[in-house]
Amino acid sequence: MGFLDQLYHLANFLAPAVVVGVLLALSGPLVSKKTPVALGFIAQTAINCVAGAVALGVGLWVFGRDGKMASYAALLVFAATSQWAGGRGWR
Repeated sequence: MGFLDQLYHLANFLAPAVVVGVLLALSGPLVSKKTPVALGFIAQTAINCVAGAVALGVGLWVFGRDGKMASYAALLVFAATSQWAGGRGWR
């Protein structure tokens, strides 16, 4: 497998984490209007994406393969928890 193939595999592995991270950062202010956002949009997106990537990496390590529904559930839990913690003002 060449370098570009490995790069495509990595991008496809991280794509769900990026999409969920961006959508959570966009929908965060809509859901919690009372609490001020502690971090900017870019910072929230980056933190959510990293949390989601960690969850997918742990799922890959535990199950030995990608694409398990438990990994995607962990992605949602990790990213939503990081969004919640960022909205509460925890840095």
